[in-house]
Amino acid sequence: GSLQFSKLKELSSNTAKALAEHEGLLSLGLTELSGKAAKALAEHKGSLSLYALTELSPEVAEALAEHKGALYLRGLIELSPETAKALAEHKGELGLEGLMELSPEVAKALARHQGDLFFDDLIELSVEEAHALAQHKGSLRLHGLTTLSDEAAKALAQHKGALSLETLNTLSDEAANALRANPEISLPE
Repeated sequence: GSLQFSKLKELSSNTAKALAEHEGLLSLGLTELSGKAAKALAEHKGSLSLYALTELSPEVAEALAEHKGALYLRGLIELSPETAKALAEHKGELGLEGLMELSPEVAKALARHQGDLFFDDLIELSVEEAHALAQHKGSLRLHGLTTLSDEAAKALAQHKGALSLETLNTLSDEAANALRANPEISLPE
């Protein structure tokens, strides 16, 4: 089953250890997380949602990357390249649904992630970022994007694995044809 604590804002490492014993979805409304508490939560067996964290240090990201289940960090709206590198070490589903933009350095770091990678609020993607994300091995969900340049579409068309672009609503014929040439790319109807 799932366990949710939406009002929990801070967490001691001892409480984190106790919560990590839960099997199933663990959803916490934490706004702050220490490295020690993150290390304890990483022992959790199941999906871990830390949807209210808006900032993540490389140290905390490194600890969370040890988590063996799905990791959802919806509250993050920006990532440093160092934090992205640490998160890329996570093996499993990684949801960064709150990120609205990526830098080329962050995209390159996250492309090394092994597992499904989800972005639900991206509003734009540069050609360089598209090239980087196309190297990702695993499912990739880029929701939030409503348009792509021809060059970015051609870059993403090289992605090996499932790629969901369900929110696109404006594409040139050239971009649409490039994306449709890859049968693993899902476009809006």
